[in-house]
Amino acid sequence: MTTVLIADDQPMQRFGSRMLLESQDDMTVVGEAANGNEAVGLVARHRPDVVLMDIRMPGLDGIEATRRIIASGAGTRILIVTTFDLDEYAYDGLRAGASGFLVKDALPEELLAGIRAVAAGDAVVAPTLTRRLLDAYVHHLPATPGAPAAADPRITALTEREREILTVIGQGWSNSEIAVRLHLAESTVKTHVTRILAKTGARDRVQAVILAYDTRLVTPM
Repeated sequence: MTTVLIADDQPMQRFGSRMLLESQDDMTVVGEAANGNEAVGLVARHRPDVVLMDIRMPGLDGIEATRRIIASGAGTRILIVTTFDLDEYAYDGLRAGASGFLVKDALPEELLAGIRAVAAGDAVVAPTLTRRLLDAYVHHLPATPGAPAAADPRITALTEREREILTVIGQGWSNSEIAVRLHLAESTVKTHVTRILAKTGARDRVQAVILAYDTRLVTPM
């Protein structure tokens, strides 16, 4: 059973999300928060598997709430549910430790699939939002080139193949795309991805994308 906390300042949004989640046999809602402070407190109390986190909320916003929840070591994963006009804030969510982003007009099955994926340790970013999120993120990277990737200790532990796969992860390729384009079995790709996350300390695929940009394996287009 996946336990979920809903954090959103709109009562109707919370109500709709609760109705959807509680219609599922494998999910249960353990609480609702109307702002970031409530979300942080409820996570400490209930330790949910996943938080559906709005960005704009009164008082403590969703980005800072995400940062505090991740820093607490609770093990809870954050799925930010945002709108297109909040792209400028979304890169902060990556840095704060969110495991995924979906837009509020996502289909119910997309939201449910996103929650299940995040709970399982995967990362989820709405395909239509991926490039916009990355563009927003890379604009906040230092203007001066960083240390070359080869010198970064997070990269030096990788094999040549693992480094190649990390690069294309940063370019937004899915496991199936990597398998087809690099002529690998998808199970082999999954094994490589698992090893990459373990060696680099990246929590999930979103954090691996950040790493690929930070180490200049991938550069802004």
